[in-house]
Amino acid sequence: MSIDLCYNFLTRRPMEAAMDDRPTPSTDADVLVAGMLFFDAVFADLPHGPVLGQEHWTPHFAWTPGGIANFAIAAARLGASTDVAAAVGDDELSGLCRAALAREGIGTALLARIPGWSIPVSACLGYDGDRAIVTGGTESPVALPDILPATGGRVAALHVDESTAEWVRTSADRGQRVFADVGWDASGAWDPAVLDAIDGAHAFTPNDREAMAYTRTDDPVRAARLLAERVPLSVVTCGADGVVAVDSASGDEVVVPGVRVRAVDATGAGDVFCAALAVASLEDRPLRERVDLAALVAAITVSRPGGASTAPRRDELLPWLAANPTAAQPHRYDFLPTFLQAATAGPADPRP
Repeated sequence: MSIDLCYNFLTRRPMEAAMDDRPTPSTDADVLVAGMLFFDAVFADLPHGPVLGQEHWTPHFAWTPGGIANFAIAAARLGASTDVAAAVGDDELSGLCRAALAREGIGTALLARIPGWSIPVSACLGYDGDRAIVTGGTESPVALPDILPATGGRVAALHVDESTAEWVRTSADRGQRVFADVGWDASGAWDPAVLDAIDGAHAFTPNDREAMAYTRTDDPVRAARLLAERVPLSVVTCGADGVVAVDSASGDEVVVPGVRVRAVDATGAGDVFCAALAVASLEDRPLRERVDLAALVAAITVSRPGGASTAPRRDELLPWLAANPTAAQPHRYDFLPTFLQAATAGPADPRP
């Protein structure tokens, strides 16, 4: 979804380090998120990119667990019980990330601690309506299938590749709907064979550049339709221009505009969108409502500095809309009070 180093795929090589914390074999959470975890230092709302020899200050700074944690934080704040499966190191930053996830009410029993390995660190620099990311460290020394639970999770969100293909392919047999992302292809090849990794997934959620590259089209609507031939739900995000979604099972197709905000920090926006969409899919709601909810949650997040650490909680959505009456068309979110009332109650708010 994002053009950044934060979302590199997990290494495919055999396990090279012993895990001293074995993950539990299953989860009963509403949402399972799995993939690479990072420690993100976010510098938002910079006037321009960094210049050699110069120091730039910004008051908009935060640190947060990043990568797949963006999914987990956003999902948990919307009231879904959430577990995260990922590798962590035995370094202090891994400990900070683990503690931060626990404070959000996110289950951490599936985190596998790898002795001698340190969690990667990403500096996320936000300017000109987007962000650049520099990541230091090495990829996880364990493959994602070695961490994934055999069962559990009503929905799952993960970055997929050939190593996870069998787990994804059999997800429906487990009664699980997978929201899949294959990430940015830095090689520029955009081989459609890569999409074999999403076979069996419930949803595929690329951004417009990724979707058009994989389908060899120049139209996100056309790309979404072609991708819907592979998965039941194809959702293509188009940044400030909105979202295209195609449900191949029902034949529904929606094109929704973006929620109007001043983008301060785009870090993790795609993952936050996908997490909100996955949580909305726990309820039997119309496609437009699910997509509109996800668009709102992502828009609020990018209007604040700090990446997913500023993702809104359920009880913030209606007050935010009331305080920003021009952000969306009249009556677009009339469904939201009923939607939120029906949603599963989330964990207690850990904020002071």
